[in-house]
Amino acid sequence: MNYVEYVVSDIARSKAFYGAVFGWAFTDYGPGYASFACKGLGSGLGGGFTTDGAPKPGGPLMVFVVDDLEAAQARAQSAKAVMTKAIFSFPGGRRFEFKDPDGYDIAAWVVEE
Repeated sequence: MNYVEYVVSDIARSKAFYGAVFGWAFTDYGPGYASFACKGLGSGLGGGFTTDGAPKPGGPLMVFVVDDLEAAQARAQSAKAVMTKAIFSFPGGRRFEFKDPDGYDIAAWVVEE
């Protein structure tokens, strides 16, 4: 997979939220679409926010890599994310889970060997 698209109710709010949590930069393509490129591990994953439709919270859990998990959690909390799972360990890393402003399930993880 190399692209994910979210239907959101407010592109500016989504850009502010994801920019605050992950440090993403955005390219606007008119008032109803903005694209982004994910950072970390040479992911090559990109995506976009569109207002064409109604938000569809739930669906597959999107997990994004970060360099510093505790700092990412602090940024998510500052951005008023709804935290759904505290930081936990699993084979290969650690992560936490939260909801974005439109109710999508998101996780941030850090690789640990």
